[in-house]
Amino acid sequence: MDFLTPKVIETGLVAFTTFFAVVGPIDVAAVYAGLTAGMPTKHRQRTAVKGVLIAGTILLLFAFFGKPLLGYLGITLASLKTAGGILLLLVGINMVLAKSSGISTTTTDEAEEASHKEDISVFPLATPLIAGAGTMGAVVLLMADADGDALRTTAVIVALIANLGLTLIFLLMATQIQKLLGVTGLNVISRVVGVLLTALAVQFIFDGIRGNLVITGLT
Repeated sequence: MDFLTPKVIETGLVAFTTFFAVVGPIDVAAVYAGLTAGMPTKHRQRTAVKGVLIAGTILLLFAFFGKPLLGYLGITLASLKTAGGILLLLVGINMVLAKSSGISTTTTDEAEEASHKEDISVFPLATPLIAGAGTMGAVVLLMADADGDALRTTAVIVALIANLGLTLIFLLMATQIQKLLGVTGLNVISRVVGVLLTALAVQFIFDGIRGNLVITGLT
């Protein structure tokens, strides 16, 4: 177990917490329960599995090709940390205030469009509910922060897959979760996780600003 160094464990915990916050498996399940009301159980299950697989594919593509693309565009890790931190901060603030936004959830117009679609696995389930802008930004940021270290990179990927698996479980139990927690319970969980995400986001912003100051020679 020598590979489980404190740095790898820290990376895994930060990644898992961040993904749990930006994906919001419980929130996604609650929305999914409403979108699939009246849908046959087997159809609902197939849709959930398909949506998670599509979202996972999207996020893994961002994980492995996001940083090279940023390098090609000339975007530094420090700038990515600052921008990604700001994006995650907005997600965290919305979670604390129990407000919806187009960053990690559907907008009103998108929800209206989704209500008339027979297959919701791609839109809005896979994206933006699971693989939204916040999640895409987080996976690129966390992979870049791993700085090419194989063990830390693996920890980020494992944390992502674990959250996708958790999301699938919650989707398959969406109706029961919605009845059990209710609106108040969902908002309480969202606020607690939002506080943690906000703190992580601020740390990313500070790290990004510090990195930019080093690059420009102002420190």
